Amino acid sequence: MDFQDILYEVDGPIGVITLNRPKYRNAQSYRMLDEIDGGFSLARDDKTIRVLVVRGSDGNFSSGHDLGTQEAIDYRQALGAKPGIEAYDQFKKYNLDLLVGWRNFPKPTIAMVEGYCIYAGWMLAACCDVIFAASNAEFLAGFVEYMSIPWDIGIRRAKELCFESRFIAADEAREFGFVNRVCAPEDLERQTYDYAHRVAENTPDSLRFIKIQANKAQDAQGFTNALEDSLGDYQAMTYLLGGALRVPGQRRMSTVDLAFRGKQGERYGQKPKK
Repeated sequence: MDFQDILYEVDGPIGVITLNRPKYRNAQSYRMLDEIDGGFSLARDDKTIRVLVVRGSDGNFSSGHDLGTQEAIDYRQALGAKPGIEAYDQFKKYNLDLLVGWRNFPKPTIAMVEGYCIYAGWMLAACCDVIFAASNAEFLAGFVEYMSIPWDIGIRRAKELCFESRFIAADEAREFGFVNRVCAPEDLERQTYDYAHRVAENTPDSLRFIKIQANKAQDAQGFTNALEDSLGDYQAMTYLLGGALRVPGQRRMSTVDLAFRGKQGERYGQKPKK
């Protein structure tokens, strides 16, 4: 399978998907999402693969959604979805259905996060079972399509971060319960892969049943139904607010812009980050 926006590699029992659009800090276009799904399929069908690692290239996990590069526009138009139910089905596929499928992937998954993990980056990491992060990782939560954030960090923390539009560091993300382990950047790959190989020492059957049980426990609390409901609210928001959600003339959400202004010390009580 030929990929343009990701790399797929095998390291013994470990499959590795690397988001590979460094020019755009691994912003996720529909083509990239199709290719990520292709990587998941390769790992699912290969019986020698027991664990899948998802990472980003060039020091960043993902800067979020691709909000309008020409190549992304061309790919989306080539898909040919017509206005109405076809456009709805397409939006739902790329912003919910694929991610739910990755969350339910039959093998353990590990997100290896460094640099930016913004919006769609958070969504992709949240689909994974375990998250290892470099100490230089920066996470940005907001009202996104795959709205797992209240489940990832708790409802009050989710409100706090989404109200404020503020980057959190890896240590804070671990404190909130989103990240499992924080490593020095130079140790992240080794520690992630070492952990993956230890997990792979278990039998595939035992790993599968552990994941089934854990996901069932979450779904018994309404997780998947909440995601479906939230997607409708997200679409209502985008329909009602439209262009007001973006910075004029830029490929950036206004809430993300606030977070970057905070990093520069341009918001109340926030000092510039070095």
